Amino acid sequence: MRLNINKTAVESALIGGAILGGGGGGWLEEGEKMARLALENAFSEILPLDSLDPSSLLLTVSAVGAPSAGHNQLLPEDYLRAVELFLEKSQAKISGLISSEIGGLAIVNGWVQSVFLGIPVVDAPADGRAHPLGLMGSMGLHKIKDYISQQAVVGRTREGKLIETFLVGSIEETARTTRELAAELSGLVAVARHPVEAGYVRDHGAPGAIGQAISLGQLFKEKHQAGLDSQKIVASILDFLGEGNLFTGKVNKYSLWAKEGFDLGLIQIESSSGEYELTFWNEYMTLEKRGERLATFPDLIMTFEAETARPLISAAVKERMEIIILSVPAQRLLLGAGVKDPVLLKKIEAKIDREILKYHRYLI
Repeated sequence: MRLNINKTAVESALIGGAILGGGGGGWLEEGEKMARLALENAFSEILPLDSLDPSSLLLTVSAVGAPSAGHNQLLPEDYLRAVELFLEKSQAKISGLISSEIGGLAIVNGWVQSVFLGIPVVDAPADGRAHPLGLMGSMGLHKIKDYISQQAVVGRTREGKLIETFLVGSIEETARTTRELAAELSGLVAVARHPVEAGYVRDHGAPGAIGQAISLGQLFKEKHQAGLDSQKIVASILDFLGEGNLFTGKVNKYSLWAKEGFDLGLIQIESSSGEYELTFWNEYMTLEKRGERLATFPDLIMTFEAETARPLISAAVKERMEIIILSVPAQRLLLGAGVKDPVLLKKIEAKIDREILKYHRYLI
């Protein structure tokens, strides 16, 4: 089913996207700016994957970097330029644009590029939540022997000078170079990458994830407009997704280190039900209560302002802030192949010094 995009749908998409981002997926404020520009230029619909021929080529578009870099590091034309550069260098015939993930910014990936280049956006993100590694948004392409990745990367120096490059090589090599460029520049780059057939995306991506986010955001808005308190608003998300945990507490300690193009950090929360700990590597990775593991990436872990229920990415949380924490099992999410890869999940363990794989044996 085609998704009709208007101001109301945008509001729902941004809220639902931010929630499913799980602490990452970009700043909601940046998503609002990009969506507004797209609407002003007549962006009006998103196509379902099944409306395309399985052999049609889809191009993944994304922003790569650390959320703490802020939400004013790239201009809308930088995202557009990344797709233009890809088309110029690759000469590929692209039938649709897909987002690498879902998040407050990520859910509108491709919208601006679509209206200016005439390439439709397709509701088939590479992943139905946000994730830290570019390989996690590559839908398992890195497992295909001899697959050659093409990536167009556009960024800006801290002084605002435009930098662009086109990369060809293995997915691992190009992903690493892209992340290094983000770290060296302003902390964030716009990327267009990995042309792949629609049939492959159907089997390895997360078709329908944008529609799910819009439905979730619509529910969130309805509960808010009905005057429910924040706890009940966030609890409605659990009802929508099926199951999970929910608690409210005060942030006692917040630590963040920007390293190698990522945000790495730890949050300690004091609640009436006990002491909790969150770790994050851009997205929230683990949730524990006094050493007992409650949720583990790719489970959805998300934070909200306790007063307003506004979704908070990991970089937006502050000490002494009252927050609501939600977690939902991975089985309840639309996930791409990349976040189910045990080799990639194993990489998280070294970064956050916490076990990941043993909590997701069903994925192996």
